[in-house]
Amino acid sequence: MARLIRQITKNTVKTLLFVHETTFISMLKSKNSVRQIAVTHYYKSERKYTDKHEWMMLNGNIGTVGISNYAQDALGDVVYAQLPDVGSVVEKEGECGALESVKAASEIMSPCSGRIIEKNKAVENKPGLINSSCYDKGWLFKIELSNLDELKTLMDEDAYNQYLKSDLH
Repeated sequence: MARLIRQITKNTVKTLLFVHETTFISMLKSKNSVRQIAVTHYYKSERKYTDKHEWMMLNGNIGTVGISNYAQDALGDVVYAQLPDVGSVVEKEGECGALESVKAASEIMSPCSGRIIEKNKAVENKPGLINSSCYDKGWLFKIELSNLDELKTLMDEDAYNQYLKSDLH
């Protein structure tokens, strides 16, 4: 998710890239009375979701994987996270780890096929990060994708929200 800020002054246009979630326009007056208009646009999430409630955020052919807010809420307080080993090869929808909470245990399923290139050691040491920050600090692992065509089977955020409202989950 990225926001584009354009600062327009009398003779210059500056463009910066940031992350956020809304849009606003503001008028500023500087000391020399030159008006500045700042337009901020926030792009919608590029997260993809599975029907098992894992999410994946892409950066080229690298996916960062975690569980959705719905999943962490259903699990309750996560007390243990077994994440896949770096270098291991996983298959789409294959079990690659586990989460244990005070209520239940749940397998972690890989959204796509590939090789694990990083795991979130902070989550292994402090599994509660999954509950407090499932989309940010509570990510689980990073995977180098081996079959980009598998991305077509994942849901975008709107489709995932519709899925949550349905009786299918």
